[in-house]
Amino acid sequence: METTLSNASAREAKNQQTTASLIHLSTLSKYFFPFANYIAPLLIWTFNKDKEFVDEHGRQAINFQLSILVYTLLIGLICLPFILIFATDFISLLEIIDSSKEQFSMSTLQNISGYLLLFSIVFILLITLFIFELYAVINASIHATRGEHYKYPLCIPFIKTKPIQNI
Repeated sequence: METTLSNASAREAKNQQTTASLIHLSTLSKYFFPFANYIAPLLIWTFNKDKEFVDEHGRQAINFQLSILVYTLLIGLICLPFILIFATDFISLLEIIDSSKEQFSMSTLQNISGYLLLFSIVFILLITLFIFELYAVINASIHATRGEHYKYPLCIPFIKTKPIQNI
């Protein structure tokens, strides 16, 4: 893929590539501080908005983080009806488990299996989203370091991006 910073000086191009890469990698700071995946890239992007290359990567990083938030909320909303259905049976499940401490029957296993299935599906969906996010952020960072533009997969364009013109 052709680099897009061909007319900029080598030092300025490297600076923009490093800044764009840092924007993408700063989204991983959410694992250390709450909401840092929005604040850190937003701060870096805001201070470097005048550079077209960094501006585009900043928009992409923020859009992707907002998209991940939407996908996480959708997983929660999809699971909400099932949680409500199982919650109505929660008290009776506790009574069954309490009364069957000495004996374990098939009906106890059937009551617990719904919860296990729900939690397994939610766990698998969230782990898949986590792995997808790590892959996309690392891939975007690599593209930025090379001086290439990158468009995140499955990204919802909340902040409109500008058409890219190779310089």
